[in-house]
Amino acid sequence: MNFGNVLTAMVTPFDQQGEVDFEATKGLVNHLIENGSDGLVIAGTTGESPTLSHDEKIALFKLVVEVVNGRVPVIAGTGSNNTKESVELTIEAEATGVDGIMLVVPYYNKPSQEGMFQHFSTIAAATSLPVMLYNIPGRSVVNMTAETIIRLSRIENIVSVKEASGDLDQVAEIISKAKVNFSVYTGDDSLTLPTLAIGGTGVISVASHLVGNEMQEMVQLFKQGDVVNAAAIHRHLLPLMKELFAAPNPTPVKTGLNRIGVEVGGVRLPLVPLTDAERESLYHVMTAYETKKAVGY
Repeated sequence: MNFGNVLTAMVTPFDQQGEVDFEATKGLVNHLIENGSDGLVIAGTTGESPTLSHDEKIALFKLVVEVVNGRVPVIAGTGSNNTKESVELTIEAEATGVDGIMLVVPYYNKPSQEGMFQHFSTIAAATSLPVMLYNIPGRSVVNMTAETIIRLSRIENIVSVKEASGDLDQVAEIISKAKVNFSVYTGDDSLTLPTLAIGGTGVISVASHLVGNEMQEMVQLFKQGDVVNAAAIHRHLLPLMKELFAAPNPTPVKTGLNRIGVEVGGVRLPLVPLTDAERESLYHVMTAYETKKAVGY
């Protein structure tokens, strides 16, 4: 299933007291839709899901669905390392009107491949919504193998995977052997173009908060066969993509959004604000990007 090519893993705006800022969320949703996002993923890693309560997630899903008003797909992050709780949240999320759900590989528990299969198949059976798997071994410690993802793709409503293993060989195997129309997205901004080149669908992006139109342009140029110019944009974006992960995500991208006037507040503990040196480095890279963009790629 194709949710689009450039989906944004949306940050969760907080106010000065550290509560979810629903008014700022409305502005952020419109900013993203107006600047290149084909779809929105809510309450994922970049949305600081570990520090959002169950009720906060449901309130976010409801609000985003309302603000989006059918303009783009809304995918709700309902996965956790507790299968029963994930089932409950998924059922509630479906009632809010979201278009799909994303389920992360269980973190901390270190399940086996069979444990992952049973976890995901159990949650998928509890919903009629399309399901996107989310493989991110850097955060969950364990890698869901291509074999397990391919096996899960045979379940009717498991239609997609966000692959953040960084392993293009694994991505290629999934693309080759999963069911027809199973979409494969990279979770690494810097692998967007390489993933497209081996047959992937697109990216679930952090950088698109700031450069969504440019990422969309890169994807469209590639799809039109203009690899040279697509690659030029990729190289131009690369320093900014890397800088957005120089400190724990989403601290840099939230700082960048605030800098361009899209107010999203800070992060919740255990994440902390950027140091002065980190902020200066981010601003330097953003300025260099903007300067180079002004004169062309």
